[in-house]
Amino acid sequence: METELKLRTAKNKLKVEHRIIPGVQAFLERFLERNQEIRSVIPGVIRKVRDARGPVQVRVTAPTMNGWKAIALAAGQRQELFVSTGLSKEELERAIEATLKDSR
Repeated sequence: METELKLRTAKNKLKVEHRIIPGVQAFLERFLERNQEIRSVIPGVIRKVRDARGPVQVRVTAPTMNGWKAIALAAGQRQELFVSTGLSKEELERAIEATLKDSR
Protein backbone atom coordinates (compact mmCIF):
# COMPACT_ATOMS: atom_id res chain seq x y z
CA MET A 1 0.00 0.00 0.00
CA GLU A 2 2.79 2.43 0.90
CA THR A 3 4.57 1.72 -2.41
CA GLU A 4 1.33 2.34 -4.32
CA LEU A 5 0.86 5.66 -2.51
CA LYS A 6 4.47 6.72 -3.30
CA LEU A 7 4.04 5.80 -6.96
CA ARG A 8 0.77 7.73 -7.20
CA THR A 9 2.46 10.76 -5.59
CA ALA A 10 5.35 10.51 -8.06
CA LYS A 11 2.95 10.34 -11.01
CA ASN A 12 1.11 13.44 -9.76
CA LYS A 13 4.43 15.33 -9.78
CA LEU A 14 5.17 14.33 -13.38
CA LYS A 15 3.28 16.81 -15.57
CA VAL A 16 3.04 15.20 -18.99
CA GLU A 17 2.37 17.88 -21.60
CA HIS A 18 4.34 16.16 -24.38
CA ARG A 19 5.36 12.61 -25.11
CA ILE A 20 8.42 11.36 -23.25
CA ILE A 21 11.52 9.68 -24.68
CA PRO A 22 11.55 5.89 -24.08
CA GLY A 23 13.38 5.15 -20.84
CA VAL A 24 13.12 8.70 -19.50
CA GLN A 25 9.62 8.27 -18.04
CA ALA A 26 10.73 5.27 -15.96
CA PHE A 27 13.75 7.26 -14.74
CA LEU A 28 11.54 10.25 -13.83
CA GLU A 29 9.08 8.10 -11.89
CA ARG A 30 11.92 6.54 -9.85
CA PHE A 31 13.54 9.96 -9.40
CA LEU A 32 10.33 11.55 -8.09
CA GLU A 33 9.57 8.58 -5.83
CA ARG A 34 13.02 8.87 -4.21
CA ASN A 35 13.24 12.68 -3.92
CA GLN A 36 10.47 14.35 -1.97
CA GLU A 37 12.15 17.78 -2.40
CA ILE A 38 11.09 17.82 -6.05
CA ARG A 39 7.77 19.64 -6.47
CA SER A 40 7.26 18.63 -10.10
CA VAL A 41 8.94 17.76 -13.39
CA ILE A 42 7.57 18.98 -16.71
CA PRO A 43 9.04 17.26 -19.78
CA GLY A 44 9.38 19.62 -22.75
CA VAL A 45 10.48 19.62 -26.37
CA ILE A 46 12.12 16.54 -27.92
CA ARG A 47 14.76 16.86 -30.63
CA LYS A 48 16.78 14.25 -32.48
CA VAL A 49 20.53 14.20 -31.76
CA ARG A 50 23.36 11.91 -32.79
CA ASP A 51 25.16 11.59 -29.46
CA ALA A 52 22.29 10.22 -27.34
CA ARG A 53 22.98 6.48 -27.41
CA GLY A 54 23.12 4.01 -24.55
CA PRO A 55 21.51 4.41 -21.14
CA VAL A 56 19.54 7.51 -20.12
CA GLN A 57 21.71 10.49 -19.25
CA VAL A 58 20.52 13.70 -17.58
CA ARG A 59 22.42 17.01 -17.34
CA VAL A 60 21.31 20.04 -15.33
CA THR A 61 21.84 23.05 -17.58
CA ALA A 62 20.30 26.30 -16.31
CA PRO A 63 18.38 27.87 -13.43
CA THR A 64 14.70 28.74 -13.93
CA MET A 65 12.27 30.83 -11.90
CA ASN A 66 11.31 27.88 -9.66
CA GLY A 67 14.11 25.35 -10.09
CA TRP A 68 16.27 24.02 -12.90
CA LYS A 69 16.21 23.10 -16.57
CA ALA A 70 17.80 19.76 -17.41
CA ILE A 71 18.35 17.82 -20.61
CA ALA A 72 17.64 14.07 -20.83
CA LEU A 73 19.46 12.12 -23.54
CA ALA A 74 18.35 8.67 -24.75
CA ALA A 75 17.28 6.74 -27.85
CA GLY A 76 18.89 9.23 -30.26
CA GLN A 77 16.88 12.13 -28.81
CA ARG A 78 17.17 14.93 -26.26
CA GLN A 79 14.32 16.24 -24.14
CA GLU A 80 14.07 19.32 -21.97
CA LEU A 81 13.03 18.70 -18.36
CA PHE A 82 11.85 21.54 -16.16
CA VAL A 83 12.40 20.58 -12.51
CA SER A 84 10.57 22.57 -9.84
CA THR A 85 12.62 22.35 -6.65
CA GLY A 86 14.44 24.32 -3.99
CA LEU A 87 17.54 22.13 -4.31
CA SER A 88 20.85 23.64 -5.41
CA LYS A 89 22.33 22.57 -8.74
CA GLU A 90 24.83 20.32 -6.95
CA GLU A 91 22.13 18.68 -4.79
CA LEU A 92 19.94 18.07 -7.84
CA GLU A 93 22.87 16.60 -9.80
CA ARG A 94 23.65 14.22 -6.91
CA ALA A 95 20.00 13.11 -6.72
CA ILE A 96 19.89 12.52 -10.49
CA GLU A 97 23.17 10.59 -10.46
CA ALA A 98 22.04 8.41 -7.55
CA THR A 99 18.81 7.52 -9.38
CA LEU A 100 20.65 6.81 -12.64
CA LYS A 101 23.24 4.67 -10.82
CA ASP A 102 20.54 2.57 -9.10
CA SER A 103 18.77 1.91 -12.41
CA ARG A 104 21.85 0.58 -14.23
